[in-house]
Amino acid sequence: MSEPSALEVLYTTRAMRRVKPDPIPLHVQQQIIDAAIRAPSGGNQQGWKFLLIDSPDVRNRLAPIYRECMALIWAQVYGKLIDEYKKTPDSPDAIQFLKVQRSAQYMADNFEKYPLLLVGFSAGTSGSIDPALWNAQLAARVHGVGSTLTGALAFRKEQTLEVLGVPSGSPWNMVGLVAFGYPTGRWGVAPRRPAHDVSYYNQWNEPLPYEIAEPLWPDSGAG
Repeated sequence: MSEPSALEVLYTTRAMRRVKPDPIPLHVQQQIIDAAIRAPSGGNQQGWKFLLIDSPDVRNRLAPIYRECMALIWAQVYGKLIDEYKKTPDSPDAIQFLKVQRSAQYMADNFEKYPLLLVGFSAGTSGSIDPALWNAQLAARVHGVGSTLTGALAFRKEQTLEVLGVPSGSPWNMVGLVAFGYPTGRWGVAPRRPAHDVSYYNQWNEPLPYEIAEPLWPDSGAG
């Protein structure tokens, strides 16, 4: 099977939480981590560290911590919103949010089954580590591997760092975790509000001089 085009990778790399437990081969892991360190880095400081995890033992120890974090997020961050949407489950906003919630909860319920995890750390701001993690996700997509980025473990940071063996007092800040796996579903372009609805031109509140009613891939012919 041929590799996807650059535009196909960009348009179809989205959160893929339903994945198979099949292991990710080492050569794919190598591509993922090597792509990560090729990302833009402010001043070429490369203020990042990465931790790849394919150990079932480590995943099993992280899983209950992750589930606890997600329970806190649903209760403390989204509690009121969830209560409101449950009162109007047929509204478009409720349908969309509750769908995403089910998907995120699926990840929590099946966390230990993800065959590969990548934790990103930064010594300063997240300005360089964020593009690096995205590079890793794009590289995974080239190899047919799905991924999703989460910052939920920050709710139980100390417990997480202990499981990961990060020394106490380390200057490295855990920024996010990417979970990888071969998806059970199909790749596709995520539905989004059109670019002209969320973008301005030259000045704030000045509209773009064009509208993009439909995704430009694959119909643009540029892919």
